[in-house]
Amino acid sequence: MSKPRLDTRYIDGKRELLFGSFAGFSPKFLKEGSFLDLFKSINLDNISPMLGAFWQNLPLIKYLIEQLAMSHEDRMNDLRKFYEDAKSDKWEILIAGQRVQIIKKNDFEKGELQFGTEVVSSKNRSVACLLGASSGASTATHVMLSILGKAFPELLNSEKDKALFIDIVPTSNIEINKK
Repeated sequence: MSKPRLDTRYIDGKRELLFGSFAGFSPKFLKEGSFLDLFKSINLDNISPMLGAFWQNLPLIKYLIEQLAMSHEDRMNDLRKFYEDAKSDKWEILIAGQRVQIIKKNDFEKGELQFGTEVVSSKNRSVACLLGASSGASTATHVMLSILGKAFPELLNSEKDKALFIDIVPTSNIEINKK
């Protein structure tokens, strides 16, 4: 979960002051997806893990419902803790992005809500993506290399391909954890 913060960004070439983040909800898995995405994803294999994750995270569910119920003025009052002189008529609510939360079966076949990010791919590797919390710049390179590794494992099969890959991403074969 993101913590409330003030942030500056350039939007349509204009510098803007942003405040967030507030929770939202959409059954769409992508910002431009279908309202049926969530419902189409439910099947006999995942209904139990989904219900398990729901019951194990009731305080989080309560928090999200409270966030969804906030009025514009409630949000403005949160903003005023950071910026006292904020005027309600100068601020608007915009949807900044869309996240999909991961629910995985644990060892007991119950659902567990996963925080953080995970690279997932289809069995035939025709689609690979990042699910979960926003990765940000600090992990973007690692995430992209993970996606390439899952979607195109053949990139590292020959010495020629390995050399090309290392030429493109020189630090990809360096372990920074070693002393």
